[in-house]
Parts: sequence; structure tokens; C-alpha cells
Amino acid sequence: MDSARSVRTRARVEKEGWKMQFLALRVFAPAIAVACLLIGCAASTRIVNEWVDPEYSSPHFKRILVVGVSKQPGLRRTFEDEFVARLKAEGVDAVPSYRYIPEDGEVPEARLQEAVRQANADAALITRLVGVEKKTEVIPGFYGPAPALTFGFYPGYTAFWRGYYEPPRVYQYDVYISETSLYDLRKNQLVWSGTVQTTDPGNINREIKRYVANVIDALKSKNLLPSR
Repeated sequence: MDSARSVRTRARVEKEGWKMQFLALRVFAPAIAVACLLIGCAASTRIVNEWVDPEYSSPHFKRILVVGVSKQPGLRRTFEDEFVARLKAEGVDAVPSYRYIPEDGEVPEARLQEAVRQANADAALITRLVGVEKKTEVIPGFYGPAPALTFGFYPGYTAFWRGYYEPPRVYQYDVYISETSLYDLRKNQLVWSGTVQTTDPGNINREIKRYVANVIDALKSKNLLPSR
């Protein structure tokens, strides 16, 4: 008799335990979904497409001219300086274009050629922003019909938690699409081009570092830069 009572008690406890776990899952499911969305939409930079000339032989560039296409002088200088610093860290000499082209905007071809000669560059790495896409993510709402209310406070409290409405949540974020290309100036030839996607950049300086690191790694993987 005691054994049978013990089995029934254990079964009842396990049943209540499963109810509580299910209740907790329903209560915190929206929060879990929001957390997953925020992690997925966190700032990130990655190369989504790249092309390399299959017939191009491994280069030995003496100096790379880094060009950032932007009418914002501060952003352009920060971008070019970061690229130059990372290239030099890889053992490749590089110079920022703003030293030779201080103008904020496009310059004529003759002016560009003059800058290349002044920089004594045999390669150029140029980057531009292609576009910005507005993305929207929706976390579905939640509604669980409440069980019948009782007159007791504690059972009523549980009933309130088991049946409530959680409205849907809408999040918007920006995705920046940029393009970087490497040219061999001696042959006037496009060697490599990559499309880079940056999601919801918060700290611009940090995302520039990530951008540059991704491009440098891609160039090294294609043997377009020396690999240490």
C-alpha cells in the first residue's frame, strides 16, 4: 500500500514539474526569441561575394595606394589609415590617397595618374559604399487562453501567468553593402573584387577594423598578399 502511494505521489510531483517547465517555457519564450534576434542582428562584417582573375599570377607589389571613395573627409582618412596600417603589418608598403588627392570628391583621370606617380604605387586598393538596405524582423506575439479563475489568490496568480498576451515586436536595422577592388597599376588590370556586408554598424571605427581585417584575410587567401 505504501509503495503504491509512493508511486502515485512521485507521478504527481513529476507531472507538476512538467507543468512548471512548460509554464516557464511559455513565459520566457518571447524573451528568448528577442535575445536570439538581437544576437543575430548584432553588428557584423563579412565578405558575401568575391572574384579573382584566375589567370593573374602572384604579385609582388612594392607599394599599394589605398583609396576610400567618400565625401566625408574624416571617414575617408580613418578608413585609408586603417588599411595602410594593416597592410604594413603584413609586410606590404602602402600609402593613403588623401596625401596625394586631398580633394573631397572625384578627380579627373590626369589628376589620378599624377597621384599614382607621386605615390610611386604599383597597385591600388579602392573601396566604395554600394548601398544601404533596411531590414525588418518581427517576433510573433503570444497568447495563451487562461484557465478558469479560482477564488484563491495563489491559484489565481498561477492562472494569470498561464494565460496572458504578449504583443509582437518589430525591430529594424541597416545593412551596408560595400565593394573593395584591387588593381595592378602596371598592367592597368583588375585583380580582385569583393562585396562586403556590414550589419547594423554601431561603432564605426570598430567596424572599419573588422572590414579591413576581412579584406586583408581574403587577399592573403588568394595569394595576392604575402602570407606570414
